[in-house]
Amino acid sequence: MANAVEVKDDTWASEIEQHEGLAVVDFWATWCAPCRMIAPIVEQLATEYAGQAKVAKLDVDNNQRTAARFNVRSIPTILFFKDGKLVDQVVGAVPRPALEAKFKEHV
Repeated sequence: MANAVEVKDDTWASEIEQHEGLAVVDFWATWCAPCRMIAPIVEQLATEYAGQAKVAKLDVDNNQRTAARFNVRSIPTILFFKDGKLVDQVVGAVPRPALEAKFKEHV
C-alpha cells in the first residue's frame, strides 16, 4: 500500500471529504478474495495517478460506520469522490481497463 493511504472512520472527514480534487476509496476486507485480486490494480493506479488522484483504502470490518454511511453492501466497492462529493462507484472485482476508465473519466 505504498501510494494508497489507509483511511478510517475517524479520519474520513479530513482525508476524503476535505480533499480537493479526485479521491478514490477502495472498500475492502482481509478475508475478501476479490478484494485481494484487485488490490495490485488499485496500487498500480495509485502510482500512475499520483498527484492527480488520492487513492485510499478502507477496511470495512474495522470501519463499519463509514461503510454503512455509503451503503457498501458488497466488496470490493470503489467509490469516487470529487471535492468531497460522491460522483461514481464500481462494485466487484473488475478488470484493470474498466477501473482505469473510471480514473480517466474523473481526473
